[in-house]
Amino acid sequence: MYSTVGNLNRFLDSVSPNPPSQHLRKSCVHDPNSLWEPLSKDVVEYYNLGDLWNCYEEWSAYGVGTNVVLDNGDRVTQYYVPYLSAIQIYTNKFVAASRIPRQDNDAVEFESDSWSDDSMSDKLSRSLSNNSSRTWDATSDDSNSYQDGLWPLKDKFGYRYLQYFEMSSPYWRVPLVDKITELSQHYPKLMALRSVDLAPASWMAVAWYPIYHIPSKQNEKDLSACFLTYHTLSSSFLDSDIEYSNNNSREESSYSKEVKEKETSAVKISLSPFGLATYKMQGDLWAKTGTFEHENMENLNSAASSWLKQLEIEHHDFNFFKFHTAV
Repeated sequence: MYSTVGNLNRFLDSVSPNPPSQHLRKSCVHDPNSLWEPLSKDVVEYYNLGDLWNCYEEWSAYGVGTNVVLDNGDRVTQYYVPYLSAIQIYTNKFVAASRIPRQDNDAVEFESDSWSDDSMSDKLSRSLSNNSSRTWDATSDDSNSYQDGLWPLKDKFGYRYLQYFEMSSPYWRVPLVDKITELSQHYPKLMALRSVDLAPASWMAVAWYPIYHIPSKQNEKDLSACFLTYHTLSSSFLDSDIEYSNNNSREESSYSKEVKEKETSAVKISLSPFGLATYKMQGDLWAKTGTFEHENMENLNSAASSWLKQLEIEHHDFNFFKFHTAV
């Protein structure tokens, strides 16, 4: 949760998945992640990846609504659909992926470490000079499509079970749940792994594109803003998220209260974004300059950039958002 109520913070709250919390005795956890847990803690909190994807099921079908207060004081509910932008899953123990033969007509890009034969600077240069959706195009390296999770190769982050980066135009993408279902055909543990099984370097990025708002408003360009949220997946970071939520009081919107009332029957884990990038954000509708909310947006953007640098990753969507935004 976020301490100041504003359009951006309401959005971040709305798109934070809340899978059911599970508990496991610390003595049952025999992996490096246990070193991250407080010594005084006897129970480790975790969630199942399958439950995490369930959080996106309705959002993928109908969109998730977030309350937006316009500059004139009017209120609208803006709906966004989530798309999987990137995901890396590292485990502490080797987990084999499924060996499903690749079909000739299988165009799914399960890993693409290269944009194209051209240099990245050339690609970005062309993207900046062309506003069409074709600036998202890239060529995948088919030779690497099914390498992840087949052999027990461990690097400094752990055993890489899955790596996926979306490279296609937003117009050709499928909603997050559909993409996860597609990936799980080759990586079945994507539905079964627990957050406690994951190494700290496990993460995902979700792209949020607007579909409509109620009531409909004309000439509201700021409502066309797109967002890219970053989420850690390992139990190693759950404690810090929970402490942040509990130590920051905030005025709750009626929407947040309604959601909480519906979810009081079970304890949930909130996977709030640790990083953020924006696209087509104009003016200060989402975060007014000079406010805590604007500072928070800048911090989240820096955190996303820092994370990618630490993992030595070129994230296509992040680069596109970065070079196509005025914020």
